[in-house]
Amino acid sequence: MTTVTGPGETARKAPLAMLRRLEWRVRMAADSFLGGEYRSAFRGRGREFDQVVKYEYGDDIRDVDWNVSARLGELYRKKFIEERELTVILLLEDTPSLQFGSGSRTKREALLEIAGLFALTAAGNRDRVGFWHATPTGHEVRQPVRGRVNIVRTAATLLGQPIPKLEDGTEVAVDWKLFFHAFPKHSVVLWFGDFPPRSPGAGWAALKKRYEIIGVRVDDPWDLELPSAGILPAVDPETGEVLAFDTGTFESQSRHDAWKQEREQAWEEWFTSPLQRLTVGTEGDPLDPMVAFFKRRMKGVRR
Repeated sequence: MTTVTGPGETARKAPLAMLRRLEWRVRMAADSFLGGEYRSAFRGRGREFDQVVKYEYGDDIRDVDWNVSARLGELYRKKFIEERELTVILLLEDTPSLQFGSGSRTKREALLEIAGLFALTAAGNRDRVGFWHATPTGHEVRQPVRGRVNIVRTAATLLGQPIPKLEDGTEVAVDWKLFFHAFPKHSVVLWFGDFPPRSPGAGWAALKKRYEIIGVRVDDPWDLELPSAGILPAVDPETGEVLAFDTGTFESQSRHDAWKQEREQAWEEWFTSPLQRLTVGTEGDPLDPMVAFFKRRMKGVRR
């Protein structure tokens, strides 16, 4: 199977035109998740301390003041004054596996589209937006900027990044020490990637304390269920090798089921709350699951 690169190539060559097409869709959906409710859904951790109040059911456990609670014998939490502006970081982990696509577009194309939607949403809320683009050969960084024009230019730079070349044996790794220096504490980090089965690293706990992190993953139909069409040609996105892949055998289906279960377990280990992870498909409009995700966060519903 070969990937379809037409739409993605067009978007890469004309990212500003793509963002203009996305912007009217964001504006049409603005009433659903922008304004004051957007602040509730996407508040971040960058807040100014106000006072200590009694902890009530549903409050964020991370705000508990344990010293005061120990002295008074019941839970108290820190109350904050929300900042007027958030810093939103688009982190794209551009792995070779994102170049896979069984339909009209690849995972990478779908991820870039939803990254553009998030950037435009932040611009509409007068937030600051920057990005970190990680590839097998290094990374590119853009410092957070404010203002619609500057944010659109920043997003266009990310959407216009060339598809990384396949490097045998080279993995994509984010240098978190440099990441910490690049972006301020309490930023909202939208981590776009394929998230293969792997365990969180040693620095994951510190990372979550410093930033509010939301994982954004795209699933291809083949990720969910292998077709039973028999032998199909497939391109290994990591090596470029064309393989004969028999999707109809019991062994293939069993191995796929095991991989899918392992992947989901790792995904939930990284992002333990449903409010910290968003999964969209390569088919359909990614704005729909994005709006539903914001609504869940507004209501604080844990499913």
